[in-house]
Amino acid sequence: MTFAPVRKRARPYNRAMSARTKTTKTAPAYRCTECGWTTAKWVGRCGECQTWGTVEEAAGGTRARTRAASSVQKPAQPIAEVDSRVAAYMSTGNPEFDRVLGGGLVPGAVILMAGEPGVGKSTLLLDVAATFACGTAGIAGRKGAQNRTNTPAQNTSAQNTQPPRPVLYITGEESAAQVKLRADRIGAIAETLYLTSETDLGTALAHIEQIDPALLVIDSVQTLASAEVEGSAGGVTQVREVAASVIAAAKERNMCTLLVGHVTKEGTIAGPRLLEHLVDVVCQFEGDKHSNIRMLRAIKNRFGPTDEVGCFDMHEDGIAPVLDPSGMFVSSTPHPVAGTCVTVTMEGRRPLLAEVQALLDQAVAPAPRRTVSGLDSARIQMLLAVLQRRAGLNVGKLDCYVSTVGGAKIAEPAADLACVMALASAAQNKPLPRKLAVFGEVGLAGEVRAVPGIRQRIAEVGRLGFTHVLVPASPTGVGDVPEGVTVREVTTLGEALALLFPQK
Repeated sequence: MTFAPVRKRARPYNRAMSARTKTTKTAPAYRCTECGWTTAKWVGRCGECQTWGTVEEAAGGTRARTRAASSVQKPAQPIAEVDSRVAAYMSTGNPEFDRVLGGGLVPGAVILMAGEPGVGKSTLLLDVAATFACGTAGIAGRKGAQNRTNTPAQNTSAQNTQPPRPVLYITGEESAAQVKLRADRIGAIAETLYLTSETDLGTALAHIEQIDPALLVIDSVQTLASAEVEGSAGGVTQVREVAASVIAAAKERNMCTLLVGHVTKEGTIAGPRLLEHLVDVVCQFEGDKHSNIRMLRAIKNRFGPTDEVGCFDMHEDGIAPVLDPSGMFVSSTPHPVAGTCVTVTMEGRRPLLAEVQALLDQAVAPAPRRTVSGLDSARIQMLLAVLQRRAGLNVGKLDCYVSTVGGAKIAEPAADLACVMALASAAQNKPLPRKLAVFGEVGLAGEVRAVPGIRQRIAEVGRLGFTHVLVPASPTGVGDVPEGVTVREVTTLGEALALLFPQK
C-alpha cells in the first residue's frame, strides 16, 4: 500500500511580512578620524591607515547637506587687488632661524617644531621669543647676549628694525619659575615677554584675548586640554581641538604662533597626522645629546623653501646661531692620514664642507662587518661593490667602517666620490693630498656623474683655503675658478683613481 506525498500548503502572500523579512543595509557606525575609513563595528586599529585609537563612533542618521549662506560678510576680490604687505616677513633677530623659515615670521603663520626630548626646543624658542620681543634692540639689547653669539651687533639691529612687541609664552610642561631660571641663564629677559604656566585651553585663549601678542609660543601642544572635549591631554581628540582653536585665533589676529610638538619613539611627530596638515610650517630640530651641534630643518613650509638648514651651537649659556658651520665637520689633523677625504655637500642653498673617514681591516668572522655612521649604509655597500669590480681593489673580504666627522649626516649622492676615495686610500694605506676636496656621484658602471651646484661648491672650497678640487665633468663647465684653486674634471672612477693614486 502506497501513500501519496503530502504537499505543504502555500502560505498566503503578505506585504507586511515581506517588508519585515527583507534585509536592509545599515550605515557604518564607526569612522576613522585620520583617514575617514568606515566600519560597522568598533576596532582598535584603523584598517586603512593602520593608526591605533582613531576609530570613533559616527553620528547616526543621514546628515543634511550644508546650504549656502544667505549673505557674505567679506566678498571675494581679484587676486591682483589683494594686499600682500600684510603677510610680509618679520625678522626674529636670529639669522639661522630666519633662514630656515624663508626670511622670518609671517603674520598669522603657525609653526610646529618637533624634536627629541632634551635636544633644546624650549631653549631655542625662549631665545627667539625674547629676541623678537626686544624689537629694535634685538640680540644686542639683551643681557649677556654679546657673549653668546658670533653675529655683530650692528647686523642684528639692522635685521630687526621693529619696535618692542608683546610676546606670550605659555608653558604646560614646566612652572613659570623654572622657565624664569632658564631665561636668566641664557639672558632671555625682555619687558614685553609675558610668561604663564597653563594647561587649560580656555584659560590660554583668555590670556591671548587679554595680552593680544604679536608672537605666541606654546610649549607644548600635547599639554593643553579643553574641558569641552572628552579625552586626556595629548590624545588625538584633544590635540586636534587645541590645534584648531589656536590656529583659528592666529589667523583671526594675524598672530605668529610657535608650537612645540612631541615625537614618538620612531622619531615621527606625535598626535594625529592632521596636525601637520593644519599648520603652515613644520620644523625638525635634530642633534646628538653628546654634541653641541644642533640642526634645524624645515619639512614643510608654505612661505619658503623646504631644503634650508640652520645650524646652532648649544652650550651652558644657551643656544647661539652658527653662521659659518663648514669648519665644524672637518678634522684638524696636522698630518695627512690615510682613509680621510673632504667633500662638499649642499644643505639647501648653502654649501657645507664635511669629512668622510674610512677604515678597512682584516675580517675575523666569515661575514665581514659593515658599520656606517652619518651615511647611508646601503649606499656604502654599493660603492664597495663598484670599487672592487671597476677598480680591482679587493675590499669585499675586509671589515669596513665609514663615518663622518662632527656628527654630520650626508644624504645626497654628491658624496659618493669622496667615500670611494676614502675607501681607496684606506685600502692602499696612502693618504690623499692636503687641501683637497672631492665631490661627485658614482654610478654602478663606474662613471662619475655631475651634481647640481658645482660652482657654489668650488667657491666655498676656495673661500676656506683649499687649493685642489676634484669634480665631475660638466657640459656647462665649472665657471669662474677662485684664485689659487686648481680644478680637475673626471668622467670615470678609474680616471679619478689614476689621478690621485698614480702607479709607479
